[in-house]
Amino acid sequence: MISEIRVSNMFSIKNEIVLNMVAGSSKSKKTMELQSNTFTYRDENILKSVAIYGANASGKSNIVKAITFCCAMVLNSHNNNEGLLFNFKPFKFEGYANKPSTFFIRFVAEEIEYEYSFSMNTKEIITEELYYYPNGRRAKVFIRDERKSKNKQKIYSFTSGIIKRPMDVAENTSRKTLFISRASQMDREIAKEIYSFFSNSFIFNNLIDARTLETLFVTYRLVLLAALQTADSDIVDIKMRKEKGKAKQLFADMTSNIASIKDVEQESIKFTTYHKRDPSVAFDFDTEESDGTKNMFRIMLSVLDIVRNGKALLWDEIDRSLHSKIVEYIFDLFNNSKAAQLICTTHNTNLLNLRKLRKDQIYFVNKKEDASSDLYSLFDYKDFRDTMDVEKAYLQGRFDAIPYIDDSESNIKSLIDNE
Repeated sequence: MISEIRVSNMFSIKNEIVLNMVAGSSKSKKTMELQSNTFTYRDENILKSVAIYGANASGKSNIVKAITFCCAMVLNSHNNNEGLLFNFKPFKFEGYANKPSTFFIRFVAEEIEYEYSFSMNTKEIITEELYYYPNGRRAKVFIRDERKSKNKQKIYSFTSGIIKRPMDVAENTSRKTLFISRASQMDREIAKEIYSFFSNSFIFNNLIDARTLETLFVTYRLVLLAALQTADSDIVDIKMRKEKGKAKQLFADMTSNIASIKDVEQESIKFTTYHKRDPSVAFDFDTEESDGTKNMFRIMLSVLDIVRNGKALLWDEIDRSLHSKIVEYIFDLFNNSKAAQLICTTHNTNLLNLRKLRKDQIYFVNKKEDASSDLYSLFDYKDFRDTMDVEKAYLQGRFDAIPYIDDSESNIKSLIDNE
């Protein structure tokens, strides 16, 4: 479960942006009718979904990219070597290239709430902090500040007894590496729980590898069929089989420096579909189904797993290659789940409806005059009443976050006729 994410000085993000998954306080009629769009954790109501809108080049994808990068640092930074430059760019203007970039996330893993943050530049980690709420009260796990000294004892501050032999981990943590990433690798329990959250419970894309695809299909085959049929597919059955075949593979002899290509036997997964028109006729999934059907098949398997297991999904451009009604259907799955969460960017204005989403579930991204991306919620517009038409107001530019196009006849003709 995610409560809050904050990011600053990454890509087109200049000042700190805040994505708040804690529901706003509202007792309006339409908000009360959408109680299923939230779930309760302790004394807070948490949003199950958030839709982020904005013009092309406003920075929507940069927000997703920044969050994904920071989470990937937790998973992978223990592999970083000296000389490596981190794969992100700070804000380009006003000297921000020389200022720290920051990331903060508040989340729940294994029924424990955590607050984790770090700051960095393109070359090294600067600070890192972890707090948790083991008994409902905030407590420090560790603080790291590389600016204090070259002495690890002065750089790190630990609360005794939480992490086993923490200085052993610190001594093995370079300025290219997050302590949490190294501590997980070194089998420290609390770090492993946090690593597991970012690895298994916060999904940064909707791609499935072959092994995961097989596992999910075996687990959710019947549910998948029901979901596809609800989404207006005429597929009535899907079967899976494994096939062995030859594949070319490159082998390198390190002693002779000679490379060779050999045939190796590999096992692949094949699917066969059957349609309502005649359930006895088999279709090869890879060659006879449309790209849209194949895309929907993989997306729904992933979404079903996330929804049923209370995971969180970060998804850039959810409506890419999906019909607007399918996007609404996916939102319905999350909003009717027990505790799953969806954070996505979209251009689907059909969702801009206060009978479908609460005001605090709708976010906008706007490119400011200084070229930075600003993130804000419809909930911030206190003068926007529930009786108003959100979609119409958005398209009219009421919340900014849309492209301003000179589509006058004279301008169009000048573009076409100008040689």
